[in-house]
Parts: sequence; C-alpha cells; structure tokens
Amino acid sequence: MKTELLLTELQYKAVRSSGAGGQNVNKVSSKVVLTFNLGTSQAFTVEEKELLFSRLATKLSSENLLILNCDEDRSQLKNKEIVTKRFLELIKKALQVPKKRKATKIPRSVIEKRIKAKRNLSELKQNRRKPHF
Repeated sequence: MKTELLLTELQYKAVRSSGAGGQNVNKVSSKVVLTFNLGTSQAFTVEEKELLFSRLATKLSSENLLILNCDEDRSQLKNKEIVTKRFLELIKKALQVPKKRKATKIPRSVIEKRIKAKRNLSELKQNRRKPHF
C-alpha cells in the first residue's frame, strides 16, 4: 500500500450538516464526505485489491466507491482530518492477514488423567451390578 499515492486519490466534498444547530448549520458546510474509487486505484497491488474487495464488500457501492461521512465537529478541517484517519484505519484493518492458528499438543498428563477417570467410573459402575455366579 502506497499511502502518499492513496491520499492523492481521495476526493473530499463539503456538505451542510444535518440536525439542530441554528444559523450556523444553515450557513456553513462543515460536514465532509470522503469518496474513494477502489476499482481505479493505483495505490494497491492486484492481491491487495482482491483482499479489499472481499473484506469491504458491504461498505462498497455498486460502482466500487467507498464513501465515508464525518460531521462530528463544527470545523470542516477537523472533520476532514477525522474522516481521513478513519479511512486509513479501515484500509489497514482490511489489509491485515490474521495469524494462522497452531494446534497445540495435548500433554501426556492430561491424557492419563482422563483415562484414569474413565477407569474409575467404569469400576464404580461394575460394582453396582448384580453379582454373576
């Protein structure tokens, strides 16, 4: 992943925030919408793109666009920083390959303990039977 190239491919759009806020909301476009086209991106290798397509399938639109919004702050600049940070974290998390699980060997003492318990239970049940002459 080439972060510098990736940041140049991002498109930002300032939109008016929704909700309460009085005149400030009506005048100022502080909400930031980040758009990223995963299909045409040059920042990833083919393998990375395939991994991103599979992991981010629910977040992508039909045109392979990833759209993120941020209207947490009253400042457009802070919202832009927040949404960019959120985007980079999302991409890094999607590209992480989980470690393969190693099966651990069952210790001999555990196996012996289980067999001893089975033997004890078996003897207990045999002692409950009627004697066979």
